[in-house]
Amino acid sequence: MEFTVEPFTEGEPGDHVVAALAAVRAEGYTVEVGPFGSSFTCPADRAAAVVERLTASAVEAGATRVSVQVTVDPS
Repeated sequence: MEFTVEPFTEGEPGDHVVAALAAVRAEGYTVEVGPFGSSFTCPADRAAAVVERLTASAVEAGATRVSVQVTVDPS
């Protein structure tokens, strides 16, 4: 999964970004933070729950937009 949380200021993630990252990490997944988005891998049966938690956490902390892209590995 890849996600972005806005507003985003490079080098100065706000509380809403930090909350989203913490939510994913609390589910036990490692987050790779990149220049255009953050990503993590999880089992398909956990995807909806993790997205719900990261979205709720980000919005509660002040996010104005959360974008999520899900890519399924068929193997």
